[in-house]
Amino acid sequence: MKQIVDISDARVSRDPNDVIVTYSLGSCIGAVLYDPVTKVGGMLHFQLPSARSDPEKSGRNPAMYADSGLDYLIKKLISLGAEKKRLQVKIAGAAQMMNDAKMFQIGKRNYAAVRQYLWKNGMFIDAEDIGGKAARNMYLSLADGAVTVKCQGQTKQL
Repeated sequence: MKQIVDISDARVSRDPNDVIVTYSLGSCIGAVLYDPVTKVGGMLHFQLPSARSDPEKSGRNPAMYADSGLDYLIKKLISLGAEKKRLQVKIAGAAQMMNDAKMFQIGKRNYAAVRQYLWKNGMFIDAEDIGGKAARNMYLSLADGAVTVKCQGQTKQL
């Protein structure tokens, strides 16, 4: 079954028949966390780097931000039997969209935020497809933890 992760959203599953997917990762980042022992996995599609920029909004929707979104995703995975120390991390996105390079650099800020969060939590990125100027789609197969990224007609395994 396909589970779709919208923008500022997260989904988790332990059903080996599930594929979790998110579409149109531009400057946003898709983060996949997967425990290969329990075969529990999830995906977050966050827009912005830090919940500190709007604590009220992050309280309503933690998946909008890298830090609160990853906290939320990890808690959901642990509730399904995953162990934080075993989580594999794969990310995609952080493209430079709409010539935001000089003004906002959201993609770069999102990438820095996810790396900082993971470092502070003793976690590391196992694979990534970051940057560029095109949007990506990201897929997680719960059966084996395989992560696929599609961008401009190209398919890449992370």
